[in-house]
Amino acid sequence: MLSGLSQRGSLVDVVTTALAGSARTRPVAIRWLREAALAVAGVTLLALSARLIIPLPDTPVPVTGQTFAVLLLAAAYGARRGLAAVMLYILAGVAGLPVFAAIPGLASYGYLLGFVPAAIVTGWLAERGWDRTFLRAIIAMLAGEIAIYLCGLPWLAYFVGWGNVYALGVKYFIVGDTLKMLTAALLLPVAWRGVRAALGRESR
Repeated sequence: MLSGLSQRGSLVDVVTTALAGSARTRPVAIRWLREAALAVAGVTLLALSARLIIPLPDTPVPVTGQTFAVLLLAAAYGARRGLAAVMLYILAGVAGLPVFAAIPGLASYGYLLGFVPAAIVTGWLAERGWDRTFLRAIIAMLAGEIAIYLCGLPWLAYFVGWGNVYALGVKYFIVGDTLKMLTAALLLPVAWRGVRAALGRESR
């Protein structure tokens, strides 16, 4: 059963199934409580990552820990849970809760919108095994990173003009985003190895 699950499904799918059994054997209320707890944990991670802010010169967009958290969360949760956590996070911020990065202005909010397709695409790939090895995880994370940029850069261009987008929204971020992406891509295969080892010991 472990080998079958590990070939398809997210890391959280495998862990929760191994610990709690098949979804059909659990009461509906328990399943809803579990999903709610996972969503709240995801929002908490995103909110904490938004507190990691490094202001940069000559650009309204700072470096934050959010893209790292989104990619890591999406890969571990899968598309459905990752999307739910990201949407709940955005709704919490829109409602006025202090979960967004404390950044003046709206120029960086397109990147927040990009978290939605990033969670879907990275989570979808992870569910199909693209987070099991470092090289494949890089591809899954890169797909999510591209989705964030595809939303963030046009929004930024509305405020600063397309002529300034590279200087203000790309040049300063390539190195940091690459490092965050590689770190997230490294953590998932390590987590998978740990989960397989733990569940393997339990099954003996």
